[in-house]
Amino acid sequence: MFESPPFWMYFIGFVLLLGPLVTVHELGHYLVGRLFGVHAEAFSVGFGKELAGVTDRRGTRWKLSAMPLGGYVQFKGDMNPASVPDTAPAGAASAEERRGSFQHAALWKRALIVAAGPVTNLVVTIAIFASLFAIYGKPVIEGVEDSRKVGAFAEGSPAAAAGMEVGDTIVAVDGSAISDFEDLKAKIALRPDTRMVFTVLREGERVDVPVTTDRIEQTDRFGNASSIGQIGVAPEGGRYVFEPVGALQSIPAATRHTWDVLGMMVTGIGQVLTGERSIKELGGPVKIAKYSGEQMSLGVVAFIQFAALISLNLAFINFLPIPALDGGHLAFYAAEAIRRKPVGPQATEWAYRTGIFLVLAFMLVVTVNDVVSLPVFGPLFGS
Repeated sequence: MFESPPFWMYFIGFVLLLGPLVTVHELGHYLVGRLFGVHAEAFSVGFGKELAGVTDRRGTRWKLSAMPLGGYVQFKGDMNPASVPDTAPAGAASAEERRGSFQHAALWKRALIVAAGPVTNLVVTIAIFASLFAIYGKPVIEGVEDSRKVGAFAEGSPAAAAGMEVGDTIVAVDGSAISDFEDLKAKIALRPDTRMVFTVLREGERVDVPVTTDRIEQTDRFGNASSIGQIGVAPEGGRYVFEPVGALQSIPAATRHTWDVLGMMVTGIGQVLTGERSIKELGGPVKIAKYSGEQMSLGVVAFIQFAALISLNLAFINFLPIPALDGGHLAFYAAEAIRRKPVGPQATEWAYRTGIFLVLAFMLVVTVNDVVSLPVFGPLFGS
């Protein structure tokens, strides 16, 4: 029987998750803009109608808006909250209009202001992982000389059927070196039903063993299903323990972990685009609310770890070169740097329209995925 948290946990979890993450993202934009003397006219958590707000002595309107699905900083010179530039001719702006205007700031300043949002989310992710490592330690396999050494095979193991042997030490997968058993598991889990070449050390010689991974369907305690790859091997002895990590060492350890998680994220999205994974695995606001409530029910640590993953997702998505996202702005600035002049207003307008259409289309797809994945729709859609 699957467990379901009370409904209020979904709502509270969603607010406690996205609210702070969106706020720190926008604070990144705001603080770097303020550092460079760019005036922020509005700072909003959420979109749409203002629910509450206050104007500070610098003239910035700080507000909470009705739709809690994001946020924005609207700088002076922006046409709208998406930071679409005002297309008025540069020469038409007076000295007063240029003062504190985002669009009249130096190109490198605009680029840093835009990049500051997703970079802040990236820093938050690393800070969370570093804090968890420093407090709880890092999980490692203890009591074995090399956790990459095969100690046993599961029944029906595709690795054993392909010719892998007990005592083999797996040193690389598809030519990429692995460091330990956890690294091996992560690489395999991402590729169900995939032919992979495992390089093993056997009696001092390197031997390549091609193996096609099994597809294993897993369901967690909340009923969330996922597909992972397995080859049916276990390390030779050892047990999982939490190895203490010093405060200073936790930062590079967290950075490496963040890089590994990002790599897995990019691989997963690539598999969706190529059809190796179903588009149904993509999720939107409803699924984020569902997962946030579930992780909250597991405790503070589980919820904070989930927050780190969502923060990394926000950083990654916002760096995509899609107009209306931060990455789209950075792409325009790169073109401006190469051309030594801004992209024309007509091209800019059409690019932003296309970008907004793509974002809305993506939101529609993931929202439909979210809704049809709810238990009440399961019988209707055969899930």
